[in-house]
Amino acid sequence: MSNQRNVISTKLAPAAVGPYSQAIQTGNLIYTAGQIPLVPETGKIVEGNIQVQTNQVMENLSNILEAAGSNLANVVKTTIFATDLADFAAINETYGSFFDDAPPARSTVQVAALPLGANVEIEAIATISCA
Repeated sequence: MSNQRNVISTKLAPAAVGPYSQAIQTGNLIYTAGQIPLVPETGKIVEGNIQVQTNQVMENLSNILEAAGSNLANVVKTTIFATDLADFAAINETYGSFFDDAPPARSTVQVAALPLGANVEIEAIATISCA
C-alpha cells in the first residue's frame, strides 16, 4: 500500500480557518478535518438552532467526501464535539438522518468551546470504496 498523502479541497465546503486541510486521503482512507456549521459561500456560521447547525456540518462533510471520491455511506468513524450535551438528542436526530440503518462508529464529547463560537463540530474517517 502506498504512503502517498493527497490533500482534498472543495469550494463546496468552508475554507480552512487555520493551518489545516479540509481532508487528507492516504491509501483508501479519508480523514476529514472537523467541520463546524460554516456556510461555504459566506464563511459564517449558519443561523439557526442546533439541528440547523448539525445539518450544515453534515452537508459540509458530505461535500468534502464527495470531492475525495467517497460519500457518507463509506464513513466508518465519526467524532462529534458539542458545547452542550443537552443538545445531544437534537444533534442525534439530525446526524442520524444522514445515515442508513448501519451508521458508522462514533464518539461524542462535550467541549468548553469550538472555533468561531460554533456549537457542534464533526470529523469523519471514510473509505474511498466499501466493497
